[in-house]
Amino acid sequence: MKLLTPLLLLLSLTAAIDLNIDDKASIKAAAARMAAKLRELYPRGQPWFNPGEFGILPSTTGKNIGYYWWEGGAAMGAWIDYWFITKDDQYNAIVTEALLHQVGPDNDYQPPNQTLSLGNDDQAFWGIAVLAAAEKGYPDPPPDKPQWLALAQAVFNRQVVRWDTEFCGGGLRWQVFRSNQGYNYKNSISNGLLFQIGARLARYTGNQTYADLAKRTYDWQKTIGLTNTTNYYVYDGAHVPDCVVTSKVQWSYNAGTLLAGAAAMYDYYATLGNQPSMDFWQNETMNLLRGIDMPFFNMNDGLPNIMRESGCESSPRDNFARPPTCNIDQRSFKAYLSRFMGYTHQLCPFTRDYIMARLRPSAIAAAKACTGQPGGDTCGLSWLMGKYDGAPYGVVVGGVGEHMATMELFQTLLIGDAAPLKTMKTGTSKGDPAAGTGSGTVGDLRQTGPTTVGDRAGAGILTVVTAVGIVALSAWLVWP
Repeated sequence: MKLLTPLLLLLSLTAAIDLNIDDKASIKAAAARMAAKLRELYPRGQPWFNPGEFGILPSTTGKNIGYYWWEGGAAMGAWIDYWFITKDDQYNAIVTEALLHQVGPDNDYQPPNQTLSLGNDDQAFWGIAVLAAAEKGYPDPPPDKPQWLALAQAVFNRQVVRWDTEFCGGGLRWQVFRSNQGYNYKNSISNGLLFQIGARLARYTGNQTYADLAKRTYDWQKTIGLTNTTNYYVYDGAHVPDCVVTSKVQWSYNAGTLLAGAAAMYDYYATLGNQPSMDFWQNETMNLLRGIDMPFFNMNDGLPNIMRESGCESSPRDNFARPPTCNIDQRSFKAYLSRFMGYTHQLCPFTRDYIMARLRPSAIAAAKACTGQPGGDTCGLSWLMGKYDGAPYGVVVGGVGEHMATMELFQTLLIGDAAPLKTMKTGTSKGDPAAGTGSGTVGDLRQTGPTTVGDRAGAGILTVVTAVGIVALSAWLVWP
């Protein structure tokens, strides 16, 4: 484990949050403050409140302000982590209400009011929240409500039949519906989350079909060039029909998503005692960790091993002269990297020293960045500046991403004391391998509906193919 530099030690002397990374009570207290700061931004009591959403409202500029639907699911996953690690259940009522309210009429996290902007990644963030609930033993819903594992299976089943071989040799498109902007984009976060959900379902249920479908997605990422097979950098996406990765921008949640999936695959094969597959996924997990290191931890002159969203945060290389360009979504990405590194730490003992050598210095720096108002503990976006950077905070104004990120980071320092993740043999959540495949017509499981004469002709063929595929998939998943 690398030693902390003098500059990093200096950061720890004046932290507004009195964080001692060697004191579990101190870490838990810091995580609790961040959980409370996040709760302050949850708009219960507002006339437009909808359970599970942090709010998005029109502004005088004509551009909406606030948070897209997916980030509510991400926050519920963060509070599940908080409960799992700290055993503080004060936010559980919020989480349970939100997870059940947003399921949609078909219990698959595809509510009709999100149709105009529904991405596969959006749906998947709610899917990994309920999957985490199953894995972590979060209290089950009432018997007459959809169950956590079945909801995760519904999301996976919805998405796996959207696998599109017409362009790029496979992969999910970013958006679900043809009418949505971004339908012509195949990106790492949508495909990475499909990979991760499949890998985690394989691990939880013991069903090889999930693992096989996860591996297909992982291999496709490499084949198309979204995952660089030399340095394991993970790029954002490629447009259809060219299928060329033209932008080499990197986001931490893309890489983290693949990392957690690889960790789940390793653990799945470790349970089976399959040494060749264990070796493969151990190698992939470490390659992904090394690929994460330079872009997100070590492009910081004089401050090694501190997490930074390098695609949009200000850089210390020019003394933070250029302001950050991170949008609302991107301000939350570090939360998921911390979360997925913690998940990897739990399942892959060979990663633990490497991960903590980066999360511990990051936590010291992050605590120093939480000196803003209100409360004197409001956190900034940058963890490198040694002070609060003025990031906005307020209901529908800002702060959800920043405080979710610090909460996930702080609580992940305690992941070594957390209970083992559950499986079908040890957990209580009820599953349904065919969830998400029996609602309405078979056609509504496709990527989009037909819009032209040619589309309608092709859709008739696709409906038959999809129907056969769904029946076959359901049979595979039900078969032990």
